[in-house]
Amino acid sequence: MTTFQAKQKLTFEQFLELEVEAEGFYELVNGEVVRKLATRQHDNIADFLVRQLDRENERASLNYRVSGRVVVRTLTPDGQEQGRQPDVSVVDQALWDSNLSAYTAFVEPLQLAIEVVSTNWEDDYIDKLDEYQRLGIPEYWIVDYLALGSRNYLGNPKVPTVFVLLLDENGIYQCNPYRGAERIISRTFPELALTSEQIIQA
Repeated sequence: MTTFQAKQKLTFEQFLELEVEAEGFYELVNGEVVRKLATRQHDNIADFLVRQLDRENERASLNYRVSGRVVVRTLTPDGQEQGRQPDVSVVDQALWDSNLSAYTAFVEPLQLAIEVVSTNWEDDYIDKLDEYQRLGIPEYWIVDYLALGSRNYLGNPKVPTVFVLLLDENGIYQCNPYRGAERIISRTFPELALTSEQIIQA
């Protein structure tokens, strides 16, 4: 990842208006613009999930919009605005349609956010988890296809895992790990027929 330092810390609104010459995806992290670079394998998994969830959305006649280009405003514990771009986002279609002339950016909670873990795995397991929980995103997936996270999460030996975190009635994520041929249980897509293995091998 590459960080572009501004003369001053940027707000979320300033970040949305910013023009950056280099192609790619960007996040606002601690007031600075950070370019996200992904491996082809990482992109394969993210693209696979977009396709699978979009198909399930149509098959089950659900009312969602599935995208890999959504930016969402989150807050750190001290109130710092962040601009996060999940690898996969699922947005309620009514929320998406509420202002079609707006940027593909939201201050409201998404229905589901998915992060495919990269070498900076702490961002997904710690920072984004905390921010998505604080925003109230009901469902958050962490796809650790290379088993990069710590043994505290992945066990010993470390095994590639898909974590599905669901908000409980107290607004706290409850974590459910899925490995191998285990079918993913999703609150957003309750009839989804997809295993951890299928995602990781995409």
